[in-house]
Amino acid sequence: MKNIVFDLGGVLFARDKHKCEPELLEFFSFLRAPQMPRFWEEYDRGTSTLDEVTHTLVDMTGQPYGKCAEVLQHAIDLQEPIRATELLIADLKRAGYKLYVLSNMSREFIDFLRRYPVYGLFDGEVVSCEEHTVKPEPRIYEILLERYGLAPSETLFIDDREANIEAAERKGIHGFLFAHNDPEGACAELRRRLL
Repeated sequence: MKNIVFDLGGVLFARDKHKCEPELLEFFSFLRAPQMPRFWEEYDRGTSTLDEVTHTLVDMTGQPYGKCAEVLQHAIDLQEPIRATELLIADLKRAGYKLYVLSNMSREFIDFLRRYPVYGLFDGEVVSCEEHTVKPEPRIYEILLERYGLAPSETLFIDDREANIEAAERKGIHGFLFAHNDPEGACAELRRRLL
């Protein structure tokens, strides 16, 4: 294995549940559904704006626009690196692997995450809002392979959604299903395999 590709949300970045009010967790419970809601998928695709998403949340929750906008911004601001994954990435980099991002992520979220030092360890990135395609659509995997000249057989993709792993495997990319509820365990398993 030469290339290690990371999803971001739930794998490298998350909201620390201890810092989240129950109201916030409830507000965003739809993000953990097996199928991402269409309006959020379009936000990640870059074809829907933050304002449009906020209006959708108003309709969904019955909360006023200002409240929905505030909760959305708070959800962005609470994103932080998952320590176990952050340490793993640094060790993989030192070991000589090429590291990449392949993530469904909206403009406001990715702009925030790129400010963290760990993001600078990646050799390349494919982010849905900039490509106008989302996982598990085949095209986003093709962009990754083509842009960086990656051989699928030498590439491992780490994601916390089974459908995204299965789509990668259909392209010949190896997959690892990351347990977002046990990042330490998932990272320990990856260390056993890669380091």
